[in-house]
Amino acid sequence: MSNATDRESLPESTNPIGMDGIEFIEITTSKPQALGGVLERMGFHPIARHRSREVELYRQGAMNIVVNSQAADIPRTVEPIERPILSALAFRVRDADAAFRRALELGGWEIPIRAQALELNIPGIHGVGESLIYFIDRYDEFSIFDIDFRAIPGVDPNPPAICGLDFFGIVQYVGVDRTGDWSEFYAQLFGFQVIPDDVRFGIMPRGLLMRSPCCKFYLQLIEPDGAAQFAPMEEHLQRIGFATPDVIGATGVLEKRGIEFLATEKVHTSERGALTKPLLGGVMFELVHAPADHTSARP
Repeated sequence: MSNATDRESLPESTNPIGMDGIEFIEITTSKPQALGGVLERMGFHPIARHRSREVELYRQGAMNIVVNSQAADIPRTVEPIERPILSALAFRVRDADAAFRRALELGGWEIPIRAQALELNIPGIHGVGESLIYFIDRYDEFSIFDIDFRAIPGVDPNPPAICGLDFFGIVQYVGVDRTGDWSEFYAQLFGFQVIPDDVRFGIMPRGLLMRSPCCKFYLQLIEPDGAAQFAPMEEHLQRIGFATPDVIGATGVLEKRGIEFLATEKVHTSERGALTKPLLGGVMFELVHAPADHTSARP
């Protein structure tokens, strides 16, 4: 985890909210045990449960994934269904309230307060589709999970990551001719930067790549092509990308744990990356080759 000196090393103009990576990614489903089983095969461990909501925390290494099976209680948010849906992305920031107010001033849509007594109010805005974007400034020695969650007894709170897995980024599907709108959204509100078309990671080359202002993860915006351009499609967060310095080694370990990877003429495991087969009705994970400190992979 970065220290305060690291976070302050980037100029304000390039990192307007003091972003410092991803605190957690949330997946919503009405079948949390089934999703939990998939996450455990991917190397995550159940760590804690929310005090008042049907929410569970899974972790490996520095990565947190939250599994949410709570019924939606505000409009335009994900309602749990059997198929898992990426429903929220939480950014680590220098000052959560300042980042939130800045997002509202630039056109972000506020989400109502949902915290109960003795729980933290985590500020957030609406993202793509029915997803949410949260701002979190408590993540060093003292985190939101220390307040809002109860630890599962006897569980190691810091399980090691398989083959150095870490968050690499998020793939977002956007509508036809909507890449410009979304790239402007992420650039204006958070400071993401478009990277050159000739810079590519992994085995899925399509789409526009954007680097986070903290240089710790990426967004990939993908429009439909071919016949898919004419089919109904809702914009949404599609899948999580994991960085690893050893894709072949990681896929070997994960295959032994029951995870299957695509092997077709166009999409197959290589030293650059790998893509899991669809799980539980569609959820997929991507492995991307990157150095152990994958921020050095940036152009």
